[in-house]
Amino acid sequence: MPSIAIDAMSGDHGLRSSLPAAAKAIAEIPHLKLTLLGQKHAILDECQRRSVDPALFTLIDTPDVIGMEESPAVVLRKKQDSSMWRAIELLRDGQVDGVVSAGNTGALVAISRFQLQCLPGIRRPAMCAPLPGEKGDTYMLDLGANVDCRPEELLQFAQMGSALVACLKGAAKPRVALLNIGEEAGKGTELVREAAALLEGEAGVNFTGYVEGFDLFTNRADVIVCDGFVGNVALKVCEGTASYIGRQLKNRFSDSWYGMLSGLFVQPLLKDFKNDINPDEYNGAALLGLNGVVVKSHGSSSKKSFYSAIRHAARAVEQELPRRIAEQLTQS
Repeated sequence: MPSIAIDAMSGDHGLRSSLPAAAKAIAEIPHLKLTLLGQKHAILDECQRRSVDPALFTLIDTPDVIGMEESPAVVLRKKQDSSMWRAIELLRDGQVDGVVSAGNTGALVAISRFQLQCLPGIRRPAMCAPLPGEKGDTYMLDLGANVDCRPEELLQFAQMGSALVACLKGAAKPRVALLNIGEEAGKGTELVREAAALLEGEAGVNFTGYVEGFDLFTNRADVIVCDGFVGNVALKVCEGTASYIGRQLKNRFSDSWYGMLSGLFVQPLLKDFKNDINPDEYNGAALLGLNGVVVKSHGSSSKKSFYSAIRHAARAVEQELPRRIAEQLTQS
């Protein structure tokens, strides 16, 4: 029975996204238990406004909210009464199995590292999420937890991503690639080239070389590794492109009688296509490398995308991902 703590005040939309997403999750995920942390009066007011029964959740009153611009150092010193801090604290103490937050990424990483600690041998956690492909998902990391990385850390990201895919898909030797500006050996920054040399010498990683940006959805690799700056930019470009295509298709089929008539015939195909490229369906990046399940939702999460993050966390809990990744890392 997955038990998830929700940092309900977090993100750009706060309770407007987290509360309806939590209610949907309770209704659709069997045996799920949710704890909502935030300003209790605000949660109850939002429940009343949306006709949501607050008895569906365990409510914990936390007076502080971590702003999206607050520095991790300040948060660690002064925000122990915030919804994010208390949610991670519940996970640390074994009162819940996982945490979902759409809040400040730097603060979430700092609090998680401080309270949960990393798995043995892991220096930093990395944000990892699936990208859709014609032959299944490709997992990409880091997506924003670590802007500046060392080659040794990219190696560890590769090991964690490989262990994740081995756990989820049962793949004996997941293909691991580095994201670069070209496939040739001399291309890329010094960081990427040094990381490639380390990966080539790592027997426990099936390193297949470099991939470029247009390879993200081609299933050329099972795991794509990059630093958090590159990964976050790449992810948001992908999401922005998907949203743009969706808007343009909608406009084309609504700006004339011919377009509307054509839309009637292709609507089922368009619906499937929209689901395939909809960023909301893939929302929720797991912080790999921690002693616990922590899932980061987009700061601008809608109800639908926050629900996807909750679903992602529930699956990670059911699959015991931290334990299984730790086991894979010790075997590699």
